[in-house]
Amino acid sequence: MLTPQDLEVLKMKGISEDQLNKQLESFKTGFPFLKLAGAASPKHGITIPTEREKNSYLRAWDRYLGGDGKVLKFVPASGAASRMFKNLFEFLDGVSDVPDTDFMQKFFAGIHDFAFFEELDAACSKNEGKGVDGLVAAGCFKAVVDNLLNGKGLNYGKLPKGLLKFHRYEDGARTPLEEHLVEGALYAAGKDGSVNVHFTVSPEHRALFEKLVEEKVAVYEGKFGVKYNVSFSEQKSSTDTVAATIDNEPFRNEDGTILFRPGGHGALIENLNDLDADIVFIKNIDNVVPDRLKGDTVIYKKLIAGVLATLQHKIFEYMYLLESGDYTHAQLEGIIRFMRDDLGIRNPQLKNLEDADLVIYMKQKLNRPIRVCGMVKNVGEPGGGPFLAYNEDGTISLQILESSQIDKNNAEYVKMFESGTHFNPVDLVCGIKDWQGNKFDLKQYVDPKTGFISSKSKNGKELKALELPGLWNGAMSNWNTIFVEVPLETFNPVKTVNDLLRPQHQ
Repeated sequence: MLTPQDLEVLKMKGISEDQLNKQLESFKTGFPFLKLAGAASPKHGITIPTEREKNSYLRAWDRYLGGDGKVLKFVPASGAASRMFKNLFEFLDGVSDVPDTDFMQKFFAGIHDFAFFEELDAACSKNEGKGVDGLVAAGCFKAVVDNLLNGKGLNYGKLPKGLLKFHRYEDGARTPLEEHLVEGALYAAGKDGSVNVHFTVSPEHRALFEKLVEEKVAVYEGKFGVKYNVSFSEQKSSTDTVAATIDNEPFRNEDGTILFRPGGHGALIENLNDLDADIVFIKNIDNVVPDRLKGDTVIYKKLIAGVLATLQHKIFEYMYLLESGDYTHAQLEGIIRFMRDDLGIRNPQLKNLEDADLVIYMKQKLNRPIRVCGMVKNVGEPGGGPFLAYNEDGTISLQILESSQIDKNNAEYVKMFESGTHFNPVDLVCGIKDWQGNKFDLKQYVDPKTGFISSKSKNGKELKALELPGLWNGAMSNWNTIFVEVPLETFNPVKTVNDLLRPQHQ
C-alpha cells in the first residue's frame, strides 16, 4: 500500500505508479533467459576486414567527416573509483601495518611510476611532515594510503575515475577525461574542426568535471587545432529502480521511505536519446592509453566508423528504393542478401512471405538505429560476449550478452559462452538517425525483458536490486548490430590501481 509520502517521492522522481508496479512484478516473475543460436565468431557474425577493406573503410570515414553529419563522443563517466582501490581500503582497515599481500607489495614497489605520485608526495609532506619515501622508510605505509584515498589528501577513494591522474607526460599528468578529449580530436573532428564530447557524470562530481574542462580545453584546442563542444548530463532520477524485500515488497529505509537505487548503465539510453548527433562513439571512461599507444585506437575507431558509414549509406539507399515502390523482385532478393550477409539478420520464415509482406518486413528491420561494435579476442577478461540470439519475432540477430542472461542449467548454452572466441570491450559507434534525417526514439528499441536482478544489502538487511537492460545489451537489443574484430591493444581498462603500472599505461 503506497502512502501519501510514497506518492510524493514518485512524483518528485518522475516515476509513475504503473512503472513502480511493473518493477515490483519483475521481482516476482524474474527475467527470461535468452534463446541462443550460437556464439558469434569469425565464421558467423564477426567481420575481420581484409587490408583492402580496411583502407576502403578508413577512406569512407574520412569522407564522412568531410560532410555535414554531426559526430559525437559519448563517455559514461559517473562511476566512482572506489572499486579501483578496494585492496587499498582493505589494507587501510586491516590489522597489518605493512604490505603483506602481493597486491600491496606491487603497489608500493611501483609507487614512483604512478602519474599521481608527485601530487601524493606533496600531500604526504604537507599532512605528515614527510614525503612518500620518508614515510615508507619509517614503516608508515598506511599514512601513504590514507593520503591517497581520503579527504585529507587526494581523496581518490571518493572521486570518479575520469578525474584521477592516469598517465604521465613531460608537461604534466593527464586524467582519462583529458585522454578522451585528445581521442576526439584524432578521429571525431568535423570539417570545421569541431569536436563534440559528452560525459555522463554524477551530480556530486559535475562541478569538478566542469572545472577540469574549463582549465584544460584551451590547451588541447591549441595542441590539435580543434574547437571542443563539451557537454555533461546526469543519470535521470526517473530511471532509478525500486529495491525489494525478499518477499518482493518495496524495501523501506529506516525513516519509512521506499528505497530507490540507480538503474545501472542501461539508464543512460535516456541521456543518449536526448542528444542531437548523427553518429555517436561510445567508450568507457577508463579505457584510454597514453599518446604513444593511441595509433591502433585511432585507426580502429576510424575503421569501425567507416564500416557504419558504409552500411548506413546502403541502408538509406534501400529504404529510398522500398519507399518509392519502384523495385523488382531481383532487387528485393539483393536486399535480403544484404540483411543476411552484412547485417547478420536471419529469418527462417522468409521464404513464406509474399513480396508485399516482405517489403513491410524489410522496412521494419532496415529502418532502425545501427551500431558497429568492436570485438576483441577472448583472453579471459570478464565481460559480455557476442552472440547470435533469437528475437521475439522468430528472427535471429547479433547481440551482446552478459553471463547473467544465459541459462546456466542449459549445458549447450554454457558451452557456447565458455567457448566464445571474442568478448565485448565496449567499443561502439552508433547511427541514431533514419534515412530521412530524423532522430530515432531510442527508448522504442529497448527490450524490457532483458533486465537483471541481483542480491544486495542495506544496514544489514538483504534486498533485491533491479538493473535496467544494459546500455549495450538489452537497451540496444532491437538495433541493427554488426561485430568487427579489433586488436586487443585497443582494450586497456583500469579496473584496479595496479593496472596503471601495466606497460600500456606508462
